[in-house]
Amino acid sequence: MGNMSIIAWIVLGGVAGWIASIFAGVGKKMGCLLNIFAGIAGAIVGGALFRYFGRSGVTGFDWWSLLVASVGALVILLALKLIGLLLKRD
Repeated sequence: MGNMSIIAWIVLGGVAGWIASIFAGVGKKMGCLLNIFAGIAGAIVGGALFRYFGRSGVTGFDWWSLLVASVGALVILLALKLIGLLLKRD
């Protein structure tokens, strides 16, 4: 995780955030910067979740890390979407 450059984090985060935004149904509402932020935050959340279940987290610039970051970003986006839906009902 520590051996990835900032460029690799931006690229991985952007792709992971974009994939998660499509699955969460918010793809048209998010821009490039939000995708990057969601993907990088997703790598942290996904890494924690995957380690909790006995798997490895982000391992570098590879397919596994993209999966971990995408799952984590999806969890974040769905939680934010749920909170947003709950707030709209009030």
